[in-house]
Amino acid sequence: MESASRLRLTNAAVEPITPDPLPDPLADLPSPCSSATSKIAPDAAAAPAEGSQRKALLQKLAVLLLAFAGISLLVVLLVREGAGDILRAISTARWWLLAIAAYHVLPLLLDTFTWWVIIPSEQRLSFRLTLFLRWIGESVSNLVPASSLGGDILRARLAWAFGVPLNLASASVIVHITIGLLGQIVFTLIGLLALISTAGRSNVTVPCLIGIGIAVVSVGGFYQVQRFGIFRLIQIMVSQIAKDGFLQTLVAKGGRLDSAVQEIYQRRRSILWSFGVSVLYWLAGSVEVWLALRAIGSPATFSSALIFESVGQGIRSVLFFIPGALGVQEGGYMLVGGLIGVPADAALAISLIRRVRELILGLPALVAWQITEGNRFLRKTRTESC
Repeated sequence: MESASRLRLTNAAVEPITPDPLPDPLADLPSPCSSATSKIAPDAAAAPAEGSQRKALLQKLAVLLLAFAGISLLVVLLVREGAGDILRAISTARWWLLAIAAYHVLPLLLDTFTWWVIIPSEQRLSFRLTLFLRWIGESVSNLVPASSLGGDILRARLAWAFGVPLNLASASVIVHITIGLLGQIVFTLIGLLALISTAGRSNVTVPCLIGIGIAVVSVGGFYQVQRFGIFRLIQIMVSQIAKDGFLQTLVAKGGRLDSAVQEIYQRRRSILWSFGVSVLYWLAGSVEVWLALRAIGSPATFSSALIFESVGQGIRSVLFFIPGALGVQEGGYMLVGGLIGVPADAALAISLIRRVRELILGLPALVAWQITEGNRFLRKTRTESC
């Protein structure tokens, strides 16, 4: 018996130990086609099931109501201005639509650089991969029925999945959003000056300056929150409402996230580069509007396109919680068109041309996202089977 026992111990000693496979960061990544019956993240499963389901239902109901409101506004505007005439104007664009979609690669490259440059060189991904993630994030923000922040959360998750440390990936997106808002404020000021000088609309100066002042205070407050490390307070708030496993993991490390944000801001040269290119990114968007004006045969000047883009994007940013800015973008363009003498139907056609561009570039991005998820899922399955 002693020999048999010793033999068992010997066999156990030489038996190879198979390590547990590493968790896949994208394992809980939601699909844009996921339904209310999708699997809840393990961290959220620990909460009472009934409370989690109620919160999830309320969140989805809010998104649906906002989307319905946006679609309703869009339909009303189309009917009011004549849907047939607007669609005919868009149909005359033809190859211009492809040209506009191709041109959008330039603003996308500029915005990718503003994100890529603020990540420390020893930890950043390749520029090509960062461009891929930015493309997917923008497409999700434009096309998936969620607020525009959904794409930002997704690209942070994807950056983490491809090897960027979790805190750095999240912090870089937070800083990138802040820099983008500051660049947009400068761009809006340029658009306001163009509106006053070309259209003689000095009567809108005071309301616009008040709005810009509120935006500056808001962005400045957001910046101070980041600098003083208040993300620990967000941990308590998010943990009560978020069912996403990624967010639960993130908010549990609020102190580390604070440190990562502050370290990025200490790289002042990179921040200045990001800010400067961010302003160029917003200006480049004006060329896209100019091309759309040319496509429908409307008198096109760069000043008009600049005013369209600056004011229109400002309205879209304020109402970011509307999924896809449905109806909001169209209403903003019509408002700007009235200020500079562009007919309402032409302004609405310009907005819809941009919607077509979003579909041309966005649908392939959503497919690429799902292929990426599928490849990682297969890789994880093979690892577990071994």
